[in-house]
Amino acid sequence: MNLIAIVTATLCAGIGSVLLADLLMRLGVRERAVAGEPVAAQHLLSFAAGALLATAFMHLLPEAIESEAGAKELFAVLLGGLVFFFLLDKAELWHHGHEHGAPAAGHAHNHADRHHGHAHSHAHAHHGHGHRAEASSGGGWTVLTGDSVHCFGDGILIASAFMADLRLGVVAALSVMAHEVPHHIGDLVVLQQTSRSRRVALVKVCLAGSVTMLGGITGWWLVERLEGWLPYLLALASSSFVYVALADLVPQLQKRLGARATATQIAWLLGGIAMVMLVSSLAHVH
Repeated sequence: MNLIAIVTATLCAGIGSVLLADLLMRLGVRERAVAGEPVAAQHLLSFAAGALLATAFMHLLPEAIESEAGAKELFAVLLGGLVFFFLLDKAELWHHGHEHGAPAAGHAHNHADRHHGHAHSHAHAHHGHGHRAEASSGGGWTVLTGDSVHCFGDGILIASAFMADLRLGVVAALSVMAHEVPHHIGDLVVLQQTSRSRRVALVKVCLAGSVTMLGGITGWWLVERLEGWLPYLLALASSSFVYVALADLVPQLQKRLGARATATQIAWLLGGIAMVMLVSSLAHVH
């Protein structure tokens, strides 16, 4: 039963997020600001940040703490995870800067949207804004490779959550899906520039998204054999969600805005939190 739920959830999160991103683009959601138009993709970033933070602090961490593992050890894993993902970011910045010989300031802007290559869980070639230079020289394969590693890690996170609790797995899958939608909008923009057609670009990103299922199956296999490690995996998942929200999503939202735009941004953030809490209550298994 767990495996069926994991496969279903990872397919929905991995491929469903791509299809939803494509639908939103067809409806007019844009990756970047256009004069006179609202930046709907920015609203999705706010929503995703709220969903990730709520999942980490209201579900994953409490579930880990309720286990027999000590709180001190769990918070040490949380802290270690945050530092680890920070170091991965720094390592990727260093490597990418040497590889392309780009000025530090210019690359810093690109990397903010490429996001980390978390082999564990969150290797984000994020939000597409920094993909353009890579796509022109590498045919978009750099984007797809980063996506695939990222999606594999997402699958492991979702599987870990499902192995702890069905409700937690549903919440984690929806949170992953929420933050993947704006990410895939950027991916589709890039791949459409380097592919023969819009359909080919969509298929490529869907194939990368399908790797989420492979990560889910791998996560299920590992957790089945390392059940005692589950609380620590949940703490690591929390650190990943928190890092993605605070180091990747929130900085993109920290812009000078008018009162109305700020209120809208906050509303979407609270909407992401509310979505997690609502799904949690509806999916609760007594």
